[in-house]
Amino acid sequence: MRVFYHTFGCKANQYDTERMRQELSARGADPASSLEQADLCVLNTCTVTNSADAEARRMVRRVRRLRPDARIVVVGCSAALHAADYEAMDGVAAVVPGHDPVRVAEAAAPASLVQLEDRRGLDRLDVEPVGGELLRRRSAGTRGWLKIQDGCDRKCAFCATRLARGASRSRPAEQVVAEARLLARHHPEIVLTGIHIGHYGRDLGDRTTLGGLVNLLLDEVPDVRLRLGSVEATEICDEIVGRLRDSGGRLAPHLHMPLQSGADPVLRRMRRWHTREQYRRRTLEIAERMPVLGLGADVITGFPGETEADHRDTADLVDELPFTYLHVFPFSPRDDTVAARLALEMPVPERVAGERSRDLRERVREKARAYEIERSGGAADVVIERPDSGLTGDYLRVALAEVSADRVAHLARGVLRMGADGLYIEHLGRPAAPARS
Repeated sequence: MRVFYHTFGCKANQYDTERMRQELSARGADPASSLEQADLCVLNTCTVTNSADAEARRMVRRVRRLRPDARIVVVGCSAALHAADYEAMDGVAAVVPGHDPVRVAEAAAPASLVQLEDRRGLDRLDVEPVGGELLRRRSAGTRGWLKIQDGCDRKCAFCATRLARGASRSRPAEQVVAEARLLARHHPEIVLTGIHIGHYGRDLGDRTTLGGLVNLLLDEVPDVRLRLGSVEATEICDEIVGRLRDSGGRLAPHLHMPLQSGADPVLRRMRRWHTREQYRRRTLEIAERMPVLGLGADVITGFPGETEADHRDTADLVDELPFTYLHVFPFSPRDDTVAARLALEMPVPERVAGERSRDLRERVREKARAYEIERSGGAADVVIERPDSGLTGDYLRVALAEVSADRVAHLARGVLRMGADGLYIEHLGRPAAPARS
C-alpha cells in the first residue's frame, strides 16, 4: 500500500506526521511521492482558524476528485473538534481525532498491512505521556523536529488548539534525550517544538524545566545544533539566555517569542498573561546579553476592539525592539472561542486589519535589512537545506556561493556578505561541528 501524507499547520503537526509515517512504514506501507500514486491519503489537519478547517475540507474534496479510488484518513486537530463533519464527507474512510500514530495506522487499512519487524525494534516506550515510538528521522529536510511536550494549559481568547490537544503533557527528559540521539544521526540541527514548550516539565513532578532540558541535551547529544521553537518571552529563564550566549552556537542564538499585540487593552481581551511592559522589558534584557540574536514574533492585527491607538502602541513596540522578522496575521475568528463572540460585539473591518498588517510587515522589513547589513562580514555556521541555500544560527536564510553544496557536509562555516539580492555566504569550507561549551 502506498501512502501520501499531507500536513497542515505547525511544526508540532509536522512532527506528528513523521511519527505516523514511521508507524505505517513499520507495518509495511510505502510512502507515495505524489497524490497520483497513492492508495491511501493521510490528512493531518489544523484548526487554528475557521479557514484552516475549510482548507482541510477542500483538500478532502480534491483528493476525492483526483484519486477517487484512494482511501482518505483524516487526523489531527480539526478532526478532534469536527470528527462528525469529516465522517460525513464523501470518500473519507476513517477519522482519527488527534495524532496517535498507532490509531492512525490501525485506521489506515489494518487488514492489508503486514508487520515487517518486531514492535520492540522501534524503541517503543509505552510510558511516554504523549505517545508511541521514538522518531528516528524527519523524512524530508535537513533539520529535524523533536516534540518535547503537547497540549496547553493557557486559555487565550483566540485559540482552539488547546481544545483539540488537551492539557499540557511533557515527555520525560530521558525519552527526549533518547530521541535526540536518534535524530542526530541524520540531522545537523534539531528544533525543540511543542504547543507550549515554556511549560515543559511542570507536570513531571521532578522540578524539570525547559532550561534544565536544554542543558541536558547539550551535554548528552554533543554533535548537533539545537534550536528552540516558539517560546513565551516571560518563560525564558536566565539559564537559557546564558546557553544562547555561551554555547558557541550549539544552542542557536534565535528566539521566536509570540507577542500578538503591543497594546494592553488588546492583550487583556486576548487573555494573554503578560503586559506590554513585561514583554518589552524581558526582550530588551535578553537582547542586551546577546552579541548576535535572531528575534521573531507572532502578531495579530485587527483583533476585536483594536483601535488606531492600540495599533500605534504595537507599531511603536515593533520599532523599539530588535526584531529580525515577524509573522503578522489579520485576525480571523475561530468558532467556539471567546474571540469569536468578541468579533460580533466589537468587529474591526477586514480592510483595516489588512492595512495594519501591511504596516507592521513594512516596518520589520526595514529592520531585517538593517540587521543583515550589520551581520555582513561576520562568520556564521550554516545548515545547508538546499543545494543553493542554508540557515544560520540566528535564523538568516542565505544563498551559498563559491562552492557547490555537495562538497561539504550539511553543516559548514562561512562568512556572510550582503549582495544586491540579500545575504549570501562565501568561503564555505570544510564542515564545522558546533563548538562545545
